[in-house]
Parts: sequence; C-alpha cells; structure tokens
Amino acid sequence: MSASYAIRVHNLGKRYRLGARQKYGMFRDNLLQGAKALLSWPKHLGRRNKDNEANILWALRDLDFEIKPGDSVGIIGNNGAGKSTLLKILSRVTVPSQGYAHLRGRVGSLLEVGTGFHPELTGMENIYLNGAILGMRKVEIDRKLDEIIAFSEVEKFLQTPVKFYSSGMRVRLAFSVAAHLEPEILLVDEVLAVGDVAFQKKSISRMEQVARDGRTVLFVSHNMAAIRSLCKSGIFLSQGKLVYSGDVSSAVQIYLNSGVQEEQGGAKVVLKTRPTMPAQLVSVATKSIDGLIARKFPHENPFIVEIDFEIREKDTRSYLALNLYDQEGTLLINSLDFEGQNSFADYPEGRYKAQVQIPAALAPGSYSISVLMIRKGKKTQTLWDAAEEAIIIELIDAGSARSQIGLPWSGKLASLLGWKIEVAKE
Repeated sequence: MSASYAIRVHNLGKRYRLGARQKYGMFRDNLLQGAKALLSWPKHLGRRNKDNEANILWALRDLDFEIKPGDSVGIIGNNGAGKSTLLKILSRVTVPSQGYAHLRGRVGSLLEVGTGFHPELTGMENIYLNGAILGMRKVEIDRKLDEIIAFSEVEKFLQTPVKFYSSGMRVRLAFSVAAHLEPEILLVDEVLAVGDVAFQKKSISRMEQVARDGRTVLFVSHNMAAIRSLCKSGIFLSQGKLVYSGDVSSAVQIYLNSGVQEEQGGAKVVLKTRPTMPAQLVSVATKSIDGLIARKFPHENPFIVEIDFEIREKDTRSYLALNLYDQEGTLLINSLDFEGQNSFADYPEGRYKAQVQIPAALAPGSYSISVLMIRKGKKTQTLWDAAEEAIIIELIDAGSARSQIGLPWSGKLASLLGWKIEVAKE
C-alpha cells in the first residue's frame, strides 16, 4: 500500500448477531448475569459456538483498498452488499468488528436524510451544529453561510424547527452543509434520490466541484449514469466482500453483469433470487406490441416493458418505478406504478407481472431501461430492489421521410408535429 492516501482500509469487517437485542439493567443485575455466564461457560462452549456461527451475519468482511487524495469513487452493489455499512464505518457512526479504516482529513458525510440534525433546533441552528461537528469554527461557518443557504433553497424555513421539514427539505439543507463546509473527504449515500431532478443535478455538479478542488468524494448510488458522470474510480461490493476496485466503467459493467442471466439476446434479464428480501424483482423484458420478446423496434411503433416481481411481505406503501435513459445517461422517462390511481398499489404476498407501454415518441438510437422497487415511508424512501440498465434497446429508422432524403436525426423526440402552411395574405 502506498504512503500517500486519503482513505486506507485493511482487513475491514463488520458482523451483526441476528435476533440479538441489547437488554439494559442495573449494574448489580449485569454483574450477576456475567458471573452466571462465566460459571456455565465450559459446559455449554460447544453448543454456543455452533449457535453463534449460525446467528452471525457479516455485513462486511476482509476489505482491503486505498483511495488517493482527490479521487472520486463510486461505491456500487446490490441491496445488502454492505455499501451503507462501509460509509457508516468511515464516518465513525459505527465501529468495525475487525481490521481498520484510516482517513486523513476532515470528513463531511451525508448518510441518511438529516443525519446529524437535531429535530427540535431550527434549520439555522442545525447549520452551526453540523459545522461544529465537522470541526469548523463559528467564523468559518459565518463565511460560508450565504452559500449554504442559497444552495439549499430553504431560506424561508431557516427559523423553523427541522422536525417540520419534508424529507426533500432535509436533504437540501443537509447536503448543502456537508458540501460547503470544506471537508477534505465527502461521503454521500443514496439520499440524493429523495430530492427533485433539478436539485440532484445541482448536487452532482457541486460534488464534481469538490473533486476538482482536490478533495476526495465517495458516492453510493444505484444511478449508474450519476456514478459514471461523477466518479473516476469504482468499488463493487457483493455480499460484504470486495469484488472489484478500479476504473469506474469496468466496475459498473461488472456490477451490471453480476446476478443477471440474459435471455433472448439480451431482451430479457432474470435476476438472482434473494429469498430474505421482503420484495424482489424477478425479471425484466422488452416486447413488441404483439407480445414478441425483442430489444430492437421501429421508432414509430410503441413497445412494452414487462416486469415480473414478487412480494413476500405485504406493504401498502411500496411501488415500482421505471426509468429510461439515453446514451449520455440523461433521464428521459420516469414512470411510477401508482400514477393515475392517486394511491399506492395494495400488493398482497405473491407473484406479479406488470406491463408498461412506451409510446412511439423517441428518435432512433440506443436507450437503457432501469426498474426499481421502492418502499415509501412517512419521511424517507427505501430502495428495496433495482435492476439498473437491465436492458439496452435499439430504436431503428425503418424508412422515415428523413432517411429517404438522407437527413440525420437530431434531438431525442420523434413525435410528428402539426405543420400548417398557407399563402400569406398581403
């Protein structure tokens, strides 16, 4: 390992005991319980070791990597891969069970909506509280205050207690504080998904600026377009272990290829079964309007995205989302399964198949389709499962007026507009 690094992780591991709950009692009770455990230890040693092994879950295990100063790194992987656990260890929110993580420099982190905010304090008071937690002096916070307020776009609510903020408002203020108080290392989890599209773009631009200034950025996201845009390097985690660390394009490609079985020439993907998840995507496919599985379509025809999913725990506030991106990673379509119904779908336990018809509105070219399963809480959202860039489709010009006279396509939409031309009256 090199001598110059911003973050060094060696033999890092974090384990949890399943089903365990901490019991609190008086010192006398705890002392008596400890004495009983010590006396019975030889008798039950073999059985306890077996029980312990069965009840232990390693969220992270044997991680080794280094991140150089000024590098922007995307942390990717499926749900349960250990991404958020890694950021919590790096942020000193939790301690590792083995190994160590060494960080050089002041750390700014945004792990969950409003992390570090006191709900009873106002937005303005929480700016100074967060600054103090980061080790900033009041004069430094004063110098950055106008920038933080302007970026967050919550100026009207700064004197309101944070407990009355929406999740989007908390994200805006928390990210603005974390990004503007000049941390040498910035850690950002998936929370930006809560904000609107305009704020997400502004946040990505801000993180790019932080990276250009020579500071280190770690970004956890399921949005591969944002990962590719922001990050130079990528770390792919699977089931708590490091699968790949290196170039971001390679990391994304390895991640997209993992746990997915392609069928019908890439027009259908079957995802790896994970029985412990409360809800899971089973497969995603694209079909022609007459039901044939394909991934190439005439651009003047609509096509269908078919989503097979399973609900294992009934939850009336979960929903499906479909995203369609162009080759540059620009989000062109975002559709949710409850739109038009004014309420979330009530899915009992079982297997389901959803079909979404994409209209004939896009210009010829390549597009990627992502599908997400999301749990909507009162104040935040949880990503249950995702099939990012599951299918790449091709829309083909099968003989348009443009192609007949040799004119190329430009723009992203191909919907015909109504032209009316008449002789001008003098």
